[in-house]
Amino acid sequence: MQAFHGKILLITGANGGLGRAVTQAFLDAGAMVGGAAQEIRDSDFSNPNFMALSGAVSTAAEAAAVAQKVKARWGRIDGLMHLIGGFAGGTRVEETTDETFEKMLAMNLRAAFHFIRAVVPGMREQGWGRIVAIGSRTAVVPTAMVGAYAASKAALVSLVETVALENKDRGITANVILPGTMDTPANRDAMPQADFSKWVDPRQVATLAAWLASDEASQVTGGAIPVYGAEL
Repeated sequence: MQAFHGKILLITGANGGLGRAVTQAFLDAGAMVGGAAQEIRDSDFSNPNFMALSGAVSTAAEAAAVAQKVKARWGRIDGLMHLIGGFAGGTRVEETTDETFEKMLAMNLRAAFHFIRAVVPGMREQGWGRIVAIGSRTAVVPTAMVGAYAASKAALVSLVETVALENKDRGITANVILPGTMDTPANRDAMPQADFSKWVDPRQVATLAAWLASDEASQVTGGAIPVYGAEL
């Protein structure tokens, strides 16, 4: 695991199925972490370097407020791990409602846009920053019956790649991880008959995210990195 002593991370979705693994990985490596989620408490992680940021995080104003709270405590933000997202599927494209389509765009694209916009100016000013977002295999390998979800994740990939291009001269990297089905409690509950051994271990995604956030990955930017596990 990389050493992150003195580094300050903002992690969205910090107590979700993947978020717990990512947040714990950075805390174990010595980082100071502001963890944002709809409902989260300091006691979710028994570490004095963790600050819970509980509340709505879907609008530009809410994202800006979260970033400001992290900077108010620690002075800056070195890395953004954007893990917030959502899933909806089961209908053909022509059967998908406007409500579902807008929900996928809000959860998987707009939230990322708001948080990236909230942290990039500070990263540009300090000349260093790391942005990692969680996409999905369906962003590049679409499957039937998940059109709105796949489209929102594909747009996320394009957004992150654009951010990488716009900030490559300021010591900032931006990458998106594309996992297959992750072995989380929520996914196990939703698909109890699946072969869990083929799913992606969240701890491996956390290890990759930590490497992408490190000094050693300074030349890795604009990447859409597959983590498909045995479902390849």
